[in-house]
Amino acid sequence: MINPDHQFELEFDARSENEAFARQCVSGFLLRFDPTVSELADLRTAVSEAVTNSVVHAYRNSGKGKIYISVRTYQRKVVIRVKDFGCGMEDPELCRQPLYTTDPTGERGGMGFAIMESFTDRVKVKTAPGKGTTVTLIKNLS
Repeated sequence: MINPDHQFELEFDARSENEAFARQCVSGFLLRFDPTVSELADLRTAVSEAVTNSVVHAYRNSGKGKIYISVRTYQRKVVIRVKDFGCGMEDPELCRQPLYTTDPTGERGGMGFAIMESFTDRVKVKTAPGKGTTVTLIKNLS
């Protein structure tokens, strides 16, 4: 495996108010690579969606549990992993469909994965029911 040029890891409580904290930490770390404003905004949005999915779906807004983020860079390639140990997904392909949501309140639009995919070059999902989910966001900076 190739060693990353730069990396950092972050752990925080699965609370909605920490979504902005995660977004700021990731974007602050990436500033050293002089991304375009658009690239930075894209990654901030993708991270926000991944963290929100963990808070709302994996931990059901309970505030219990942790979210882990790792950011690694390889030249101008950014790899961000957002991991939780929440409920996991029975059918990740169904969850990736636009407008599908597991939020029982009906407040969520089911666009999280579609948004992540539109703002990155690639999104990978590793999940198992009862064991959690890891979403990997990959974007090549110009």
